[in-house]
Amino acid sequence: MLVTKKAPDFTATAVLADGSIVDNFNLMENLGEKGAVLFFYPLDFTFVCPSEIIAFSHRAKEFRERGINVIGCSIDSQFSHFAWRETPVAEGGIGRVDMPLVADLNKQIARDYDVLLDDAVALRGSFLIDADGTVRHAVINDLPLGRNIDEMIRMVDTMLFTNEHGEVCPAGWQKGDEGMKADTAGVAEYLAKHENDL
Repeated sequence: MLVTKKAPDFTATAVLADGSIVDNFNLMENLGEKGAVLFFYPLDFTFVCPSEIIAFSHRAKEFRERGINVIGCSIDSQFSHFAWRETPVAEGGIGRVDMPLVADLNKQIARDYDVLLDDAVALRGSFLIDADGTVRHAVINDLPLGRNIDEMIRMVDTMLFTNEHGEVCPAGWQKGDEGMKADTAGVAEYLAKHENDL
């Protein structure tokens, strides 16, 4: 369980958002100003994966506006990543997505994040990493269960809110909502006003 612990760092080969291939992509050096979302997916050229990667790409600017970089990772090679990026969406590709894709051919990164299934492919793990490298949120889906990328944006907003204000975020909290003071009086005050909204 990685939440509250430092994210396992790595240096690996990756295909960057501009299509270039680098051999020394380092996680901690590629955190945004406020952190990063590192997500794992099973395989290139598969089924649920392109919908998730395209959804992350469509929202990459929203993440960056929050100071968060998005990084994808699978056990495929950089050459497979590149070929999938160069394949049009209408032909089963993902197009030129707006994020780096890390190659984890030896599966060590997936092992370190405890998402490797049967020593074969990574489960759909998503990790929200704070600017100091601490994992603040993690969710792991089974292979057929696609992620909700908007929920990850909401979790980014909760992390940023709690970091800035020192308050906690109750169930269903959305950016712009009132937070809750983390004490008995704060809970009572919040619930008195918002019980019926929960």
